[in-house]
Amino acid sequence: MGFDRIAVLGLGKVGRLAATLLHESGFAVTGIDAHLPAEAVPFACEVGNVSDPALIGDLFSRVDAVLSCLPFHLNADLARLAHGAGIHYFDLTEDVPTTNGIIELAKSARGLMAPQCGLAPGFVGIVGASLADVFDRCRSIRMRVGALPQNPTGLLGYAFNWSPEGVVNEYLNDCEVIEGGVRKLVSPMEWHETLYVNGVKLEAFTTSGGLGTMCSTMLGRVENLDYKTMRYPGHMELMNFFFHELLMRDRRQLAGEILTEAKPPVDDDVVYVHVSAEGTINGNLRRREFVRAYYPIEVVGESRTAISWTTSASVVAVIELVRAGRLPSTGFLHQEHIPLDTFLETRTGSLFKGGITHHG
Repeated sequence: MGFDRIAVLGLGKVGRLAATLLHESGFAVTGIDAHLPAEAVPFACEVGNVSDPALIGDLFSRVDAVLSCLPFHLNADLARLAHGAGIHYFDLTEDVPTTNGIIELAKSARGLMAPQCGLAPGFVGIVGASLADVFDRCRSIRMRVGALPQNPTGLLGYAFNWSPEGVVNEYLNDCEVIEGGVRKLVSPMEWHETLYVNGVKLEAFTTSGGLGTMCSTMLGRVENLDYKTMRYPGHMELMNFFFHELLMRDRRQLAGEILTEAKPPVDDDVVYVHVSAEGTINGNLRRREFVRAYYPIEVVGESRTAISWTTSASVVAVIELVRAGRLPSTGFLHQEHIPLDTFLETRTGSLFKGGITHHG
């Protein structure tokens, strides 16, 4: 069933761009944040406390769907309110407990419950599952993503273009994998490897949340499945020192503040995506890869950072597919059930066709 009225909660870089893209795709958008955007935006905005159930309840009575671009710890309550209002719910969370709660809500939902619609989890799961579909037997799916400065400085070689709270959780929470056909938890910032994208040397290591719900849906269908974050070489060792030797793992909020103060966001970023699958086709072993470098591009008349447009476009493409009836309208949406070709056909998802294999 089609819908057109959607609320976007949180108007930071990602939320503002997602709301703009939804407006461009013909949705009636209402954005809400504690402060109005400094610049002019093409959609309606309201100022309010997103933690106020009465305010959110009123807003949800006026829309068909909600997209949360807020910190993960607010999403569980928002999902419950959306469930009660019977509207579609979308978010970008990488937090596993939040998603597990939404899976339970989805069992009795009148609308669609669709968390984890960002880049990772989200887009990479769509890519990974689509690569694996061609195999008669799939032995591995390996998914790696890195949102990085194009021109790194210092030993960390990093800039916090994403939520520091989210990054800290990814570095410290246990990571789901399938290894040898067994679903298990492993420690973060381990399983170190070296890989290259467009000749750029990168390292990758385990981080939490990037697989979304893939371990449950792919168990029994793939022998090995894991997700890792990509960084410039040397980053993992320094972050292990910071969190474990200096005991910053016990002070997550302070850790996020220190890291953001040291490595503020940059405009010249790059998002590296390296997804591969291996298996047999007609008895022959084969490997398929999806390797891209996404750079800042102009979207709706303004230059957007790579992390902001890839994250925003991921969720907006999914919302477009739900409106068009190409995806379910009730229950829980698994990102890995979305066909990549269908995703890339959408107005917004087509932005991912522009991924380049060299900088130019």
